Amino acid sequence: MTYRTFTRLAATTALAGLGGAAAAQEELNALVWCDHTDPALIEPFEEAHGVTVNLREYEGTGAALALLEQSRPGDWDVLVIDGIDVFRAIDAGILAALPEEELPTADFFPEVVMAENNSRDGVTYAVTEKFGYNTISYNANAVDPADMEDLTRVWSEAYDGRISIYDYYLPVMGLAAMAQGIDTAAIDAEALGPIGETLAEMRSRAASVAGVVAAQTALATGEVDIVVGGGEWLTAVLAEERPELTWTIPSQGAVRWTQSIGVLEGSENPDLALEFVKYIVSPEGQARLATSSCFWGMPANAAAGDVLTDEQKAVLRWDDQEDYLARTQLYPAPDTDLDIEMQDLWLNTLQQ
Repeated sequence: MTYRTFTRLAATTALAGLGGAAAAQEELNALVWCDHTDPALIEPFEEAHGVTVNLREYEGTGAALALLEQSRPGDWDVLVIDGIDVFRAIDAGILAALPEEELPTADFFPEVVMAENNSRDGVTYAVTEKFGYNTISYNANAVDPADMEDLTRVWSEAYDGRISIYDYYLPVMGLAAMAQGIDTAAIDAEALGPIGETLAEMRSRAASVAGVVAAQTALATGEVDIVVGGGEWLTAVLAEERPELTWTIPSQGAVRWTQSIGVLEGSENPDLALEFVKYIVSPEGQARLATSSCFWGMPANAAAGDVLTDEQKAVLRWDDQEDYLARTQLYPAPDTDLDIEMQDLWLNTLQQ
């Protein structure tokens, strides 16, 4: 997913008092996505370390960087960030170096270690913690599942008015590029012409362009039958009660998202912050993060497979990951000028 449109703010606290005596606890302050606010993920760390973890959700990398700029040094200790945006945090000088030897990346799915994204000049500043796919979610009882295997049929006339488009330009434009046979890494100014044509066709068939909650609600209520840009993160939490709400990776492929976690430069609790990062990427932390009540996704650490249940791994499609990783591409990573053009094209498409 990208940055995502999550708007809730949450704080998780633990009971104070260790050894039967009231005592002030250490506190850790983290800027996170909603999947980190699940008590099932946070409370085991709080209890193990006798600390309080204060969590604040944010909407979009730009919002996180702005909030950090307005904060005092040391106000925040940990940052969860879209994998494609780690370089922005590194360039801004807000991430502290991590001891690579203390991170279990040898156990990670090789394709998501992404050292080139999480490090600079041989120094590691963040670590991948979770990944998944922006692809096609749909109601298998309301569409022909075979049509969902071909991007050009997903937004065909047959599904006019039955589509919602996930409101984030990078993955959706990536899917539009792949429908045109253009790799996401090869998107340039010249490619925006055919991408724009596909976006216009897609938008003409869509009933809505929606954020995460609205798109999920529209699919669950039958307002739409397809979400372009959806994926396991949109439907996995509904799998038990609504198995017909599912997702697939079409023959042309899909876009792979990753999210990373790091310690903020100037943290007043750097050792505790590092312990939190290490917990999140441990097999136990990864299993809890993967199945968070907000949204599910694949854990970066493959050793989490020893902790997850067979049922959870089935929902995550654990056994299909080798194929999925081989057939998906990373988010487009435009430079500043191209990014402005892409955003302009996206806004123009939404106004159609």
